[in-house]
Amino acid sequence: MLSKGQKINNRYEIIKTIGEGGMANVYLAQDTILNRQVAIKVLRGDLENDEKFIRRFQREAKSVSDLSHPNIVEVYDVGEEDNQHYIVMEYIDGKTLKQLVQKRGALTVPEVVDIMTQITDGLNQAHEAYIIHRDIKPQNIMILDNGIVKITDFGIAMSMNATQLTQTNSVMGSVHYLPPEQAAGKTATTKSDIYSAGILMYELLTGTVPFKGDNAVEIALKQMKEKIPSIRKQNPLIPQSIENIVLKATAKNPKNRYDNIKQMNEDLKNALNPEHQNDMKYEYPYPEVDIDESKAVPIKQPAVPSPNDIPKPDTSNEEKPQKRKKKNLSTKKKIIIISAVIVLLLMIGTLAYFNYQNQTKDIEVPDVTNMTTEEAEETLKEKGFEYDIKAEESDEIEEGRVIETSPKAGSTKRKGSIITIIESSGPRSVIIEDYTGENYNTIEERLKNRGLQVEVEKKTVEDPSDYIGKEDLIIDQDPKYNETEEVKLEKGDTITLYIPDVYNEYPDMVEESWILSDVVDFVNKYSLTLRVRDKKGNAISDYTEYLESTVTNQSRTGKITSGAIFTVTIDADTTTYSLTVNYYLRNTTISVRDSLTQNGIRNGTTDTVTCPGIVGYTPERTSISYTINGTDATVNCYYTEEETSTNDNNE
Repeated sequence: MLSKGQKINNRYEIIKTIGEGGMANVYLAQDTILNRQVAIKVLRGDLENDEKFIRRFQREAKSVSDLSHPNIVEVYDVGEEDNQHYIVMEYIDGKTLKQLVQKRGALTVPEVVDIMTQITDGLNQAHEAYIIHRDIKPQNIMILDNGIVKITDFGIAMSMNATQLTQTNSVMGSVHYLPPEQAAGKTATTKSDIYSAGILMYELLTGTVPFKGDNAVEIALKQMKEKIPSIRKQNPLIPQSIENIVLKATAKNPKNRYDNIKQMNEDLKNALNPEHQNDMKYEYPYPEVDIDESKAVPIKQPAVPSPNDIPKPDTSNEEKPQKRKKKNLSTKKKIIIISAVIVLLLMIGTLAYFNYQNQTKDIEVPDVTNMTTEEAEETLKEKGFEYDIKAEESDEIEEGRVIETSPKAGSTKRKGSIITIIESSGPRSVIIEDYTGENYNTIEERLKNRGLQVEVEKKTVEDPSDYIGKEDLIIDQDPKYNETEEVKLEKGDTITLYIPDVYNEYPDMVEESWILSDVVDFVNKYSLTLRVRDKKGNAISDYTEYLESTVTNQSRTGKITSGAIFTVTIDADTTTYSLTVNYYLRNTTISVRDSLTQNGIRNGTTDTVTCPGIVGYTPERTSISYTINGTDATVNCYYTEEETSTNDNNE
């Protein structure tokens, strides 16, 4: 075991132990060069000189280091120092799917589809690289708070499990997901991973594994022989298209399974589409053939002959001494031989009995109190026990650690018996923490699992643009966190989480009958650049006169991005027109003065033209009204010629 502060390769400083396994121990460490936390898996000290394990460790470490996929834990470095073989990996600060199922039970169908899509996508990458995981189970799948899934224990798990079933008839913790062909001692293929993924999907949908038993062998036999229970009988709301994926993945006969994990991935992506609403139940095209139950030869108890089976001396001819003497000798020999056989059989039976007793002898249940659940699992596995897990509240034991076991530590049970790990789900009363800055979905789920009622409300923020892309962020809570005094809530109490009252996507302004003034407020809040056009496509640089105009079109939908250009069209025509005023002699087109033209008049303008006085002419009308209605306008002022007076003529 490595200790805190110890350095590997003068680079990775050990912080603490985060897991112990049958082949390797895992530590949280600080990469002092890149200044990041990493997980380091170190081959156990008792295996350091085992060439077989070293070769497997190195071979599989190299294979996994070549994988690069967002759903596979990344390997950063592989090396050896002072005979310590190690793998440096991405550190995942999350929970296992096993822990998630233990706390929540069955997940929702969309959640399962999302998780399994990520898992199958990661496995497809591995299979394309000719790597078979061989130990797909919820304990080996990590999930982050943001929903990203990571597959762990590539290759190492394969090395550990390659001989477990055949050598010890015990694959504790893994046998629930063990493909029939592996249970029968046959070679694993990529279809073996598909089977395990199908069992995992079953557990996520139902909250339990399909096959249970008193020991690993019994469960393995069920994997080979028994039909998988119907998911839809347990929950009729699960679509048939979803159950079909499980049925196809968990077929006993590999021919009835998916040909490759990519096909399963595609079915997961499309299973909830409308065209699959009325899918029929999947029928196997090939017989679900029986597989050899085990390659181990069972010990048979020898049969002991009854006294009636022992030949008796023949006394029918006592008058013939010579023959009697000969027969007596023959009978004695027979009795001696039969007695020797009986003794031999009894000895064999006794040896067989003690051998059987030795194989099934009682083992003391170890004390795993206050261990992490993962550490307790490994401890029980090493002792030869199988386990299941039950969650209970505890005010004394930290969440995720073991309260006790059932049966209790110190009692004795047969090898292969199921030991129930009672895991702490946290205190009975909930101590309120500071949840601001956290994702409300994660906190809501956590608090609901603790028995609280959770309300989520929107709260106005001063600058909505600061929260674009952060719509799920908690900005306040009631009751509030208190640094100096613990705030506790009991089961059934209510806590309110506040998230910003902001749009994360553009609203439908046309459907909601927005006017331009609403749009101006919106773009200012979200730091957008506004462009306004009229219904004829004319750009409006000064739109202050159109703030009451209705929006008829918008350029963007979907996610809001700060700084984006946002264009709206309003129900207005800003095209400008001209007005021409002619000054004609009455009933002619003879101009009495030059025409005047006024440009830049907006559509819809209504006004009056004044017909001015002209020397020698009198206007018929002093003013004439006009309206601009989508075209240029013309107004004609008519004049009459003034008569010349007589006095003027005489002069």
